[in-house]
Amino acid sequence: MSLDKQRKKELSASYTQTFRRMGVYQIRNVKNDKILVLGTMDLDGAKNRLAFQQQTKMNSIFEIAEDWKTFGGESFVFEELDQIKPKEESLGDSTELKKYKADVDALLELWLEKLQPYGERGYNKLKRS
Repeated sequence: MSLDKQRKKELSASYTQTFRRMGVYQIRNVKNDKILVLGTMDLDGAKNRLAFQQQTKMNSIFEIAEDWKTFGGESFVFEELDQIKPKEESLGDSTELKKYKADVDALLELWLEKLQPYGERGYNKLKRS
């Protein structure tokens, strides 16, 4: 294994063991105030993903695609709504991560109920029951 591959492997292993903030965020269109509310296991990654898409002018978020074309990527801002701090000793434990994923999903449902980002107010779609 070359040094670069070994170094990449070490960095990857280190990354999976690092503390990542998780929680709920919204992407808000500042032109029309419509929001997309999402949950994630990596808040910083989600924020960086939007910033990268704005820099490259390439959107991969289906829900906002039409307004992205109309108003441009600079019209969207990332706003953190809530976060869950995992216990550092639970990092890398897949059972604990599943529990945190369930917590993120529950928190997302609370924010969806509170903000109602559907129709004219947002980009989220109502789930069919």
